[in-house]
Amino acid sequence: MAVQPAVTVQPGVYCSLEGHRMEPWGSGVFDCCDDMGICCLGLWCPPCLMCRTSKELGEGLCLPLVDICFPATVSPVALALRVAMRERNHIQGSVFDDCCMVTWCTLCVWCQMAREIRNRRRTIINNTQINIYPMPPHYPPPMVVPTQNQYPPSMVVPTQPQGPPSMVVPTHVSVYPSSQK
Repeated sequence: MAVQPAVTVQPGVYCSLEGHRMEPWGSGVFDCCDDMGICCLGLWCPPCLMCRTSKELGEGLCLPLVDICFPATVSPVALALRVAMRERNHIQGSVFDDCCMVTWCTLCVWCQMAREIRNRRRTIINNTQINIYPMPPHYPPPMVVPTQNQYPPSMVVPTQPQGPPSMVVPTHVSVYPSSQK
């Protein structure tokens, strides 16, 4: 039996960042006045801001609660989300910078990430082309079908059944109580 060589390099996808332009953060870590709503949420209810930001990044809603329930010197969830956001959006920086910011300015970092998400969402919405095609005039207008109890029984005209009696399907069933007849 032949011995198979051990795999020393796993196959994977390599993405070169040569063609990508690295951008700075949309706002600084301490630019709280850029969006007072986010800063107030971070000040008065940090878990709410953290969970909402995590969800908007596409991660688990309750993931930041790990940082709250198991405190550490460096918040691992905040660090991981900041690095992921920076890499996804081609934002300048390094893991060392992220680690320092998360360690000493955790709430400000969460506010910065929330502002960045909001700013990028606004940019996408403002740069999106929306094509609205008018309905051609030859289409008939939508038909409005009355609900069953819209007309009194005197106005309802039952249709005549067509076909053999065994195949007759009632076309109108009255739902009025017997006292209203």
